[in-house]
Amino acid sequence: MTRIMVFGTFDVLHAGHEHFFVQARALAKEPYLIASVARDLVAVRIKGSSPRHHESERLATVAAHPLVDKAVLGDEVGYVRHIVEEKPDVIALGYDQHGEYVDHLEKDLEEAELLVRVVRLKPHRPDVYKTSKLEQR
Repeated sequence: MTRIMVFGTFDVLHAGHEHFFVQARALAKEPYLIASVARDLVAVRIKGSSPRHHESERLATVAAHPLVDKAVLGDEVGYVRHIVEEKPDVIALGYDQHGEYVDHLEKDLEEAELLVRVVRLKPHRPDVYKTSKLEQR
């Protein structure tokens, strides 16, 4: 079994997220997909606005998705602690994930003595399936 971890706010689950999960699972023969759901405070800091749904609702929705084996809340401060706890073999980043965490991810994982392969996944119709675009409809 290969533990694969993905990250997101997952405010409104849509076909883009489904494709994200499918791509992440395709990275291994026997995948175990762990989805890290962003805390409300972190989402505000990164995106500049509050998620539509509270973190507990988003966590429950992601946990119920048939492609997700386990859903966890991310850290409120930093991000490495919960990754170390979950011990993923692979971290699959979305095509549009960047910023404070992603920029230092590999260095921070190395400092935590965690050997993890980091991969970047491809977009799935980002002109349509992006939460910010869906909210404009």
